[in-house]
Amino acid sequence: MENLREFWRLNVDFRTQAPKSHKHYHGVKMKQFLKTLPLLLLVLTISPGAQTPAIPDTPAGQTLQAWLDAFNSGDRGRIQAYLAKYDPEKSVDSEVSFRDQTGGFELIGIDQSDRLRIEFRVKEKAGPTNAVGRIKVKDADPAQIVSFSLRAVPPGVTAADMNMKIDAATRARVIDAAAAKLNEFYVFPETAKKMSEAVQARLKSGAYDAVTGADDFATTLTDDLQAVSRDKHLRVNFSPQVLPKTDPNANSAPNPAEVAQRKAQIQRNNCAFERVERLPSNIGYLKFNGFMDPEICSPTVAAAMNFLAHVDALIIDLRANGGGDPKMVAHVCSYLFAEPTHLNDLYNRKEDKTTEFWTSRDVPGARLANKPVFVLTAKRTFSGAEEFTYNLKNLKRATIIGETTGGGAHPVSGHRIDDHFIIGVPFARAINPISKTNWEGTGVEPDVKVPASEALDVAKKMAAEQIKKAPR
Repeated sequence: MENLREFWRLNVDFRTQAPKSHKHYHGVKMKQFLKTLPLLLLVLTISPGAQTPAIPDTPAGQTLQAWLDAFNSGDRGRIQAYLAKYDPEKSVDSEVSFRDQTGGFELIGIDQSDRLRIEFRVKEKAGPTNAVGRIKVKDADPAQIVSFSLRAVPPGVTAADMNMKIDAATRARVIDAAAAKLNEFYVFPETAKKMSEAVQARLKSGAYDAVTGADDFATTLTDDLQAVSRDKHLRVNFSPQVLPKTDPNANSAPNPAEVAQRKAQIQRNNCAFERVERLPSNIGYLKFNGFMDPEICSPTVAAAMNFLAHVDALIIDLRANGGGDPKMVAHVCSYLFAEPTHLNDLYNRKEDKTTEFWTSRDVPGARLANKPVFVLTAKRTFSGAEEFTYNLKNLKRATIIGETTGGGAHPVSGHRIDDHFIIGVPFARAINPISKTNWEGTGVEPDVKVPASEALDVAKKMAAEQIKKAPR
């Protein structure tokens, strides 16, 4: 079923993701967008003598300055102190990882500013990527962040394109088309109807009249739809580039060049696998931040498992994992079971069809079927990463340590609205064969609840104790 190839988590922009509306810079992309959009990179020429723009002395400006100072320092303690003061729901591990990836940012422009909102441009220090950012803060002391977005500038796109303006006719057209897609595909028909009626009523009342920025409108519409559905997978996105005319879900042959580009991008990112280590006491440690296409990434999984083949316990770190392909979830799970095991089902509302997911009888590389497993979670552990955690918890195959996860259990498919807007519609729901339900809206509760920052130390201690008790 083609729709099952979609990533569980929708984050079209080249951003990171957090449980609230914070959009990050390096998030996992929706699969169809990886097929249809080019890499989001653009080199801007900066004159050698250019001066750093002055940041306004406003609550929003002060927050931007605090972020740049902490982020660019690369110091974990400073980054953690910044997050505690301004953005407490964001993961310090994620922010530190992002800092390592980018090398920090050089501020190259302030485009718009008022007391509680600022729009700016930055250049990545470790590479050629440029991005536009927006920060909105509360009118409080400290001015905690309401939303923080950082979006890469695609090839051939100008700052004006990134800040595209829209009129009343466009807003009405986007809302009507989004409502149609929801009513046709959304996993719960009654909820789809309520969402459609709510945003159309807001349009009629003039609630969107002052929203003239395309990206702002996509964010506002997303917030209003999620206010009804409470579905964190549901999202309207704006693209400064003209979107392909073909709907991402059309049954057309993929462009070979786009497929090759997508494969190269995933491989360059090492299939989101970040660390594989052997820790003291012969404890294996595996950290990966997305469940990518197993047709591309199976060799990476096999290499990791072969490296870990002779450990006495395994820690799997999903604290920064935003989800991915459900087939990859089943593939990784397959290394942890000796026999075929029923993991999860997905019910597709439009097709009225249920697809079962089982572990594979044969996998390349070494299995760790008899090793104790510990899974680390955080608030931002989401979607497919939650399914992986939920599967192992219900099968009593792993001990879950950390924080309650984000709460997204609905796979997503992307639907083109017009040249610049797309909507990600959750089209199916997970049904666990043991619990007969899923983690939507509630998240997965850990067996051992501790702050995410402490989860690894707790897991190492528990794993070492369990190894000592094991018969030799």
